[in-house]
Amino acid sequence: MRTVAKPLRRAWTIRTWAVLALLVGVSLWTGRSALIDIWQIGTGRAEQSYILLAPFVALWLFWLRRSRLRSLQIEFNLLGPALIALGWFSNFVGIERDIQIATHAGLLLTLLGCVVSLTGAGFVKQFAPALAAMLFVIPIPGTIRQLVAMPLQTLATSVTEIMLELIGVMVTRDGHVLIINGESVAVGEACSGLRLVFAFGVVVYAFAFSLPLRASTRIVLLALSPAVAILCNVVRLVPTSLFFGFGSINQAQVFHDLAGWVMIPIALVVLVGILRLIRWLDLPVMAFRLAMR
Repeated sequence: MRTVAKPLRRAWTIRTWAVLALLVGVSLWTGRSALIDIWQIGTGRAEQSYILLAPFVALWLFWLRRSRLRSLQIEFNLLGPALIALGWFSNFVGIERDIQIATHAGLLLTLLGCVVSLTGAGFVKQFAPALAAMLFVIPIPGTIRQLVAMPLQTLATSVTEIMLELIGVMVTRDGHVLIINGESVAVGEACSGLRLVFAFGVVVYAFAFSLPLRASTRIVLLALSPAVAILCNVVRLVPTSLFFGFGSINQAQVFHDLAGWVMIPIALVVLVGILRLIRWLDLPVMAFRLAMR
């Protein structure tokens, strides 16, 4: 009878952490061009500033699951070097063919490979939500962003027009421009809600995986997050349009900027309301029920 050799396992030591830190440091250095590119996109493009939240979300989800580190031992695994090689290849293809998403994804694959080389696939299984959160670091390519932004811009303009008419405001629409009280109010790409959709998606992801929710509940929340973000964007656009039509430009701009900051909290309130509605319908929300005294 043949026996299958098990992978070598042992506890973590200072030397192990030093080796892991060295591997991650080398990976960051070799992929520094992609890292700098991600930073410049996150800080330079308002609609993609949400990617700066992703590392904090990943760290938060990792911290919530930190107790799982106790059962995690050293397990040398060939999957790690394979991921590192795949990351280098992706980075090479991205540079040679000028495909940004390939270079960005290559950096993440390389970093993941460094960790898996020492921990095996068990680390991926135990900390999957935190690792998946890092996917938000990859900037959305311009072609995909345009495909999403244009329909959102049209939808935001149409719904805003309907809401203004419902409250008795005379409005005329010309493409993505609303004419209110003789003033032209352009619903530009920045007001399409694209930025809010992605930013709220990151927040909802953090919210959904911070609580012991059922998988079905998490899927519902993530699926509803774009609709909630679009709704909140319209809530901002209606009064903003009124300010531009009947007030001064300075007042309208101040309101527009302030409203942009409060949209995420408002969207979270709507999210909590959805959870309360699910509970009111007596549908299971949590992965387990708390014992009641």
